Amino acid sequence: MADVNEQKAPKVGLGKKLLESDGFVSLLVVLLGFLVGTILVALVGRKPANMYKAIWQALTGYNMDNGKMNVRYVFETINYSVPYILCGLSMGFAERVGLFNIGGEGQYIMGMTIAQVFALLGPQIPVLHWVLCIVLAILVGAIWGGVVGVMKAKYEVSEVVSTIMLNYIALYLSRIICFQLPGATTYKTANFPKTALLSNGFFERMTNGSLLNNGWFFMIASVILFWFIMEKTRLGYGMRATGFNKDAARSSGIPVVKSIAVAMAISGAFAGLAGGIVALGSFKYGRIISGMDNYGFDGIAVALVGNCTGGGTLVAGYLFGLLKNAQALMQSKQIPKEITYIIQGLIVVFIALRTGLKLLEERIEKKRLAKEVTTK
Repeated sequence: MADVNEQKAPKVGLGKKLLESDGFVSLLVVLLGFLVGTILVALVGRKPANMYKAIWQALTGYNMDNGKMNVRYVFETINYSVPYILCGLSMGFAERVGLFNIGGEGQYIMGMTIAQVFALLGPQIPVLHWVLCIVLAILVGAIWGGVVGVMKAKYEVSEVVSTIMLNYIALYLSRIICFQLPGATTYKTANFPKTALLSNGFFERMTNGSLLNNGWFFMIASVILFWFIMEKTRLGYGMRATGFNKDAARSSGIPVVKSIAVAMAISGAFAGLAGGIVALGSFKYGRIISGMDNYGFDGIAVALVGNCTGGGTLVAGYLFGLLKNAQALMQSKQIPKEITYIIQGLIVVFIALRTGLKLLEERIEKKRLAKEVTTK
């Protein structure tokens, strides 16, 4: 009888196992994005090899055309990836609780704004100055996201609608505030004092003058914190349970309202931190932005590619940072920099097809079972 049962048990093929793996699907869609990007480069009369040379240089620092090595490119890629990773964590954290935080851009802008204000007006005490700027950026991001969480939890206000509106409120509020800062012109403020900058002299010397700064430490800590809260704490368990099924979580005694509000606050804190790091790490003056930087929106794609996990978002954010750093190198090789945006967009489109793949798999499985029933 045991042999008969074993024969009846359906065998799971390797292809099915791979399609059920989120990591494999993410890798597959990235490869598909690059494949289509390669075809497009060839169609516009450029050499795809030059695109990959630029990406390789941004990844390793090695210039395949002249054989020279410059480690600055490697660390610039890491620096570019920091806001992508943090905004990806912002989206990913909310998604794990069943929320769609499209307001990462507004939270990022508010973090950037408060960091600039305190950088120009705060006490110029070494270390303490920039630490306070970053702490305030985290807090204002948490408040900006927490408000959405409270409205969603208590009054069932759609977080999608409210965060979209708050994005524009943040943009124009930032302009109003920054226009009042010392030395403000149409596009910038006075230079920051050195005590407010996140620059790290050791990094600058070791990386041949790259912009990699102390914000890198905050990013690594954020990835670890994301993982720890979600996987190792009672709060994270309650949040994940809320994301799976709110009614079941509420019946189990989990404070759903608290989970939603806290989740959006933490989500906003990640994006606010990203804004503070970009403001004080990549610029030496305050910016009066006329449009959005789009890190918050790109963070949605990063989170989706990274399967809304800490480690996955880290890798996906690095990929987006790599593509951004490769843009200037591509232009020097007659490759349109817009190809990187196309690749990113294609990756998101293919990620969205994951659901389609699962539906196709279910359909095939139903047909197989129906065929078995018919033959019997």
